[in-house]
Amino acid sequence: MNNSKPNKSWKLIKTEPGPNLTLFQTRFDWLENPRNGHTVKATVLEAPDWVNVVALTPAGELVVVRQYRFGSGEITLEIPAGIVDLGEDSREAAVRELQEETGFSSEDWAYLGWVEPNPAFINNRCHHWLARDAKQTAPPALDKGENLAVEVLSLEEIKEEVKSGLFRHSLSFSALSQVFDIRDILS
Repeated sequence: MNNSKPNKSWKLIKTEPGPNLTLFQTRFDWLENPRNGHTVKATVLEAPDWVNVVALTPAGELVVVRQYRFGSGEITLEIPAGIVDLGEDSREAAVRELQEETGFSSEDWAYLGWVEPNPAFINNRCHHWLARDAKQTAPPALDKGENLAVEVLSLEEIKEEVKSGLFRHSLSFSALSQVFDIRDILS
């Protein structure tokens, strides 16, 4: 067993742009392994930051969206989320995404931190926000590429959705773990 920790960064030899994939810009980096000098060509997906919103109603219920996901080819249940647009900070994006996707808004926001969705090949962050006392103040304003249903569920109903396999988005769980004891949701 090798207990040594990597203690050196990989040396960047060169980088070049790859194809634009709409949601991602690809990049190819050639890097030298500090352990053995071997050169590796790495594919990096450059992406804008994302936001996830844990929106709780005054009754403590969770605002969720049910939507078809192209990657899995299935309908999933998750918390409102989206891309941080150019010129926005993550709070502005969270407020906008909650309003656009669900029609809910809140005056009580708290930043929950950020995670790296998959640092092996994506260079962005996913920021988690909590919206307390969220109320529906308008109808959703969906983009042309969106088709989703808004629901408000109790924690018990969320547990049932987890058991059924419909609530399984890892970034949603990551955000929820900042608000709830995730063991309560998964049990």
